[in-house]
Amino acid sequence: MSLVFDQTNATKSCRSVADIEIGSLRLTSGKILKKVKLRYELVGPPAAPVILVCHALTGNHLTVGSKEEPGWWSGLIGEQNYIDTNKFRILTFNVLGGCNGSTGPSSINPATNEMYRMTFPVITVKDIVKAQYKALQKLRINHLAGVVGGSLGGMQVMEWGLLYPKMMDKLIILAATPVLSDYGIGFNYIAESAIKNDVEWNGGEYGENQMLRGLEIARMLGMVTYRSSHLFHERFQREKQACTFSVISYLDYQGKKLTQRFDANSYLYLLGAMNYHDIGEGRGGWETGCKSFEAPILTIGYGDDLIYEPDFIQKFSKEAPNCSYHFVPTSFGHDGFLTEYEKWGNIIKEFLN
Repeated sequence: MSLVFDQTNATKSCRSVADIEIGSLRLTSGKILKKVKLRYELVGPPAAPVILVCHALTGNHLTVGSKEEPGWWSGLIGEQNYIDTNKFRILTFNVLGGCNGSTGPSSINPATNEMYRMTFPVITVKDIVKAQYKALQKLRINHLAGVVGGSLGGMQVMEWGLLYPKMMDKLIILAATPVLSDYGIGFNYIAESAIKNDVEWNGGEYGENQMLRGLEIARMLGMVTYRSSHLFHERFQREKQACTFSVISYLDYQGKKLTQRFDANSYLYLLGAMNYHDIGEGRGGWETGCKSFEAPILTIGYGDDLIYEPDFIQKFSKEAPNCSYHFVPTSFGHDGFLTEYEKWGNIIKEFLN
């Protein structure tokens, strides 16, 4: 296990980034993945209650980050923030199937000494959660003050609450539904097609550090569907830069930016996990399955979210026991859970206290 320590304010909130090996993992498919490793970030006082944060599709384990490189949720979590790292210890794993240190398609297959690429086995949200549970056991963390996540992270929170109902005190589900809608599956299929029809993708056998146009297009699609037309109009207003529209330059930039940090094969595997997310599978349907939650639940839906519609989140919240629902009006759509914390951060703060 390799460790990186941030000693800033160590007496209040120490930080470590590390890898942990969890051994073999039997997947939902029945296949066994050997020598599984997860990378994680752990921030907060050593004796504080632990909150597990589950990240979204293109997120990673760097939730809080450092002063030099703030994490993707540093606007929500940190010292004296809505989730206070002086009171809680925050743990985030890079997901199984990811590309930021955890075992995934770009990892070396111990049986062949070559990268898995598209020979990596199919994974589900349940598999992601079971890998995290094994890692918690290795870390000797037996109970969680809460589990929180948005989008794919919210899907993980649901499975955490159903697979290990006595493991946590509270569940916080942001911008996520008990099943992925056909609309969401449709958009994911377009993204998948963009990647797989890129000649350079080459059946997943593309060169290391190769920036694929197919992944760029998939990211552009995400930037459009995860946000609202109102936001695009407010921001761009048909403004032009040189010989093109500002919105086009923006989407090109975002597409290229993702290819510099994310693996296309991982993107495909995680899209698949999202597609097959259904908390009702093997539990008599989601309406019946959600009756098995034991921990109190907070759900938040965001205005103009096309993929995880607030009405569906509210419907789920009425079926689940001890669940409170909040709606946040925003033009950021699905990406509302990554911004405008002043609108909803206090809801989480009050729920945890």
